[in-house]
Amino acid sequence: MIKNIRILPGTNKDGIKENFSYIDFNIGELYTIVGNTGSGKSRLIKDLEQLVNKDSVTGRTVLIDGKAPSFDVRGETSKHLIAHLGQNMRFVLDKTVGEFLLLHGKCRGIETPDISAIIQVANEITPEAISETMNLNTLSGGQTRALMIADISCICNSPIVLIDEIENAGIDKTKALHLLLDSNKLVLIVTHDLHTALMSEQRIIMENGGVKTIVNRTREEKTLFEELNRAYQSRLKLQNSMRKGESLA
Repeated sequence: MIKNIRILPGTNKDGIKENFSYIDFNIGELYTIVGNTGSGKSRLIKDLEQLVNKDSVTGRTVLIDGKAPSFDVRGETSKHLIAHLGQNMRFVLDKTVGEFLLLHGKCRGIETPDISAIIQVANEITPEAISETMNLNTLSGGQTRALMIADISCICNSPIVLIDEIENAGIDKTKALHLLLDSNKLVLIVTHDLHTALMSEQRIIMENGGVKTIVNRTREEKTLFEELNRAYQSRLKLQNSMRKGESLA
């Protein structure tokens, strides 16, 4: 099991070297990546996913426990190490939820995954209940995200999870992230949302295609996060009541 991922600097869109010596990401911790549209957030995620070695447009290098994987093993290594939840996820398999989980379990060497337990986990983070007999292609975006997060935490043994804008998924993001972190995953989130950004102890600020700075969460920001989290939980309750047709007064 890996313990650490390190990024060495490359350059921004103007060819200027990024303003850091290295960035360390540790298993079991949450990190957020923020910046304006076009600032390079998704490119940073792609560099991590591809385990680049000065061969992407940024010129960055990714080390695993202090070593750069060789080009020959990078693809296979990335496939086992990294799970990526994109903004727009769609299934192409014409199978039920239960059939998909059974198939994925077998691919991961788990002959009899506890399908009901995985679905129960998914239903804890989405207000739209998922059942074993549902066809994958009928799931909403929120249901799809919830199912994949449950699948990653229960079946997938990839220690690194990359997430693009979890707040747009229509799920309880706090429960979802705690679920992944409790599964001892390294979680990196690209976000535009203040509440999500302040969840992590460390956030990476992107600008003009490069890392502008790395910010450690202050005590005052932690207090702000707790205030935002209370408001978020209150909003979730109101949203669920609204969806059920209940009075919000």
